[in-house]
Amino acid sequence: MPPPGDSPGGQPPGRLCEFRPRPMRLSILTAALQELTPRQRRDTDPDLAVEEWLEFARELGCPNIELSAALHPTEADVPAEAMLDPVANTLDLRKPFDAQRAARVRRAMDSTGVGLSDLAYFDNMLAADEAARRKKHELMLRVFDAAVLLGSDAVTGFVGRNLRLSMDGNLVMFEEVFVPLLKQAKARGLTFRVEQCPMPGWSITDTWHNNIAYAPGPWIALHRICERHGVGEQFRIHYDPSHAILMGQDSRSVFQYLKDSGYAFLIGGFHVKGQVIDSRGIAAWGYGGQTLQRGDWHGAEPSTDPAEQGNAWKKQTVFAEHELPGTARHDPLAYLQNRSVDWLDHQLAARELLAIEPEKTYLVVEHEYPPARIQDRPRLRPILAGSLAFTRAIDAAAAAMYALQHEVLAAQGIPAQGFGREPYRS
Repeated sequence: MPPPGDSPGGQPPGRLCEFRPRPMRLSILTAALQELTPRQRRDTDPDLAVEEWLEFARELGCPNIELSAALHPTEADVPAEAMLDPVANTLDLRKPFDAQRAARVRRAMDSTGVGLSDLAYFDNMLAADEAARRKKHELMLRVFDAAVLLGSDAVTGFVGRNLRLSMDGNLVMFEEVFVPLLKQAKARGLTFRVEQCPMPGWSITDTWHNNIAYAPGPWIALHRICERHGVGEQFRIHYDPSHAILMGQDSRSVFQYLKDSGYAFLIGGFHVKGQVIDSRGIAAWGYGGQTLQRGDWHGAEPSTDPAEQGNAWKKQTVFAEHELPGTARHDPLAYLQNRSVDWLDHQLAARELLAIEPEKTYLVVEHEYPPARIQDRPRLRPILAGSLAFTRAIDAAAAAMYALQHEVLAAQGIPAQGFGREPYRS
């Protein structure tokens, strides 16, 4: 027995700290089941789709939804056949979302006990065509208004890119056309959270980065522009680890870079979606993906067939496939090579390196694993329920580890064992 006043292992006695793990808040993007409510029913009763998704989330045991908005299929400039993962206009905003509509949705939220993490509209806000861009911005403003009426404080989406301009030219355009959107968000008390997908298949050009907000370097450059215009607080990142894997990054290094640069505050929410790199695809094409004979061009001319234009996504899909959390079996070596998401370290690193309050931060499950994208409610339900359970469990484990290592042990002067994953290590 150690002498009175000593602690085991010879450590000096320290103050006591209770074990209080702080899990994050769980949500799911409603694009997981795009046609939960058949089109013939929802087009005539646009809020029915929201009501039925809230009920579906209750069945799944998910306490929140990320409510997806998009241009209606009759108004969209990109056909569904040309998309890797077609968007969902669960929230139909062909007509403005007014107080009467909001009251109906709030009643459904109350009756199901399901809340909103945020609203989401993923589109190109820097589209080159002025008329198309105006339509997208008008819809985004309607999403902002709906968020206010539904009591949400955040909207998630893309920045996008004008392919007729250089990347530096897009910074100028961002200042001219995107900052005004952020000013509208500020006027409504909202934060705009940008997902960092590079969207390589968004166009049939050979351009890889079709969303300029794809990594910490660009995030910081964009945020500095926002700061100059008084909307720095409105610009945040909705981090998705699948996109980091797509670009050869790992989350711990990304988070460490933000902390080292003084921008640990930038990440305000998370999409929970993985990416599994196919080593054969990397051997064949490298991280730039398939560069020729994709099927989106015929000789020197681009295809006019939307389905064939969808082959532009071979820039990504030839060497990677999205993971619905919990569905993939990983070789531990893949974690070390940044070829798959190390979910436990992802959740631990977020707590260790980012300026977040875990209990106020949302983990939003996004389903884009192609073989499991079953658009059939009874078959999809257990798949999503299993993924949500995995996400909840892995975050609970990370919360427990953080509380034990960084609070309980640290308070008593007891070191954690080992080193764990280290940033920038190759």
